[in-house]
Amino acid sequence: MAQCIVIVQFDLPKRTEEQAIKGGMGSAPIYRNLATTGLIRKDYLNGETGTGGVYLWESRAAAEAWFTEAKLAELTERFGARPRLTWYDTHVTVDNLKGETRVNQSALISAAE
Repeated sequence: MAQCIVIVQFDLPKRTEEQAIKGGMGSAPIYRNLATTGLIRKDYLNGETGTGGVYLWESRAAAEAWFTEAKLAELTERFGARPRLTWYDTHVTVDNLKGETRVNQSALISAAE
């Protein structure tokens, strides 16, 4: 089964590093608690073209269960701008930390080979 990456972008001005860290640390507990519902990781984004996050989910179904219309309305209210979501299925992963390449989450090639 393919994992799912969702890129969430808000058209907002770039924040200072301090603001970005404060915002991320403030909401990190929410996303740590999603481990049991399929969220593998979230990276916070802060750049010239806006702010947002990159979410890696166990499956598209898990991502869709989180990113409901109600959740988008909540995010819109919190940030004052509606987020744009871009959805990707990811079938092949090169994981240099684990030294392996995976296809649909199954390791095929290790760095030792």
